[in-house]
Amino acid sequence: MQKKAPDHRLILASNSPRRKQLLENVGLVFGVIPSHVDEQQIEMTVPQRLVKTLATAKAKEVSRAHPKSWVIGADTIVVIDDRVLGKPSSVEDAREMIQRLNGQSHDVFTGYAICCEKEKHCTCEVERTEVFFKQISESEIEWYLQTEEPYDKAGAYAIQEIGSFLVKRIHGSYTNVVGLPVCEIIDYLFQLGVIAPDSGNKWCTCAWPTDPEP
Repeated sequence: MQKKAPDHRLILASNSPRRKQLLENVGLVFGVIPSHVDEQQIEMTVPQRLVKTLATAKAKEVSRAHPKSWVIGADTIVVIDDRVLGKPSSVEDAREMIQRLNGQSHDVFTGYAICCEKEKHCTCEVERTEVFFKQISESEIEWYLQTEEPYDKAGAYAIQEIGSFLVKRIHGSYTNVVGLPVCEIIDYLFQLGVIAPDSGNKWCTCAWPTDPEP
């Protein structure tokens, strides 16, 4: 009988290439198993509670299927004047978002949850970063809309890519705006004993008990 392939010690419950890249950049070794949580079914509430609810739901769903793994779930939203800006549904929607952010400051909230079903552990925190946009001309807005970059990004911009020219300054975590507060996540995994510094340029994931042979 063929043995089931072992679960990853650490799992990112997201198909976001940006979150994956952020964790790879700091040397984490992990698997990617996106959650299938229907975000439309989550009740809209205050931003901090919303991202915590979504991040926890994503991490718990994957954790139930992979109970021995430590699972990272996350959700990021852009908020200005108490309005949540999701991913634009059209060019007009993206244009309206960027015009709303133009010359203003806004908040980026990321909820991140770290769960392990076997250990009966699940914690969730929220990181906030304040982002200040420069005064953007209409021609700059129209040019940026043609790059195709805004359409899969909350708030219709990507601070780590072409959209960096829109951002005058930030107050808080840069990686949080990209989609994941890396410093805080690494600190928490280290405190839990899930990861430890390796002799190379990677973090090693600590050993776990193996299941008995059938």
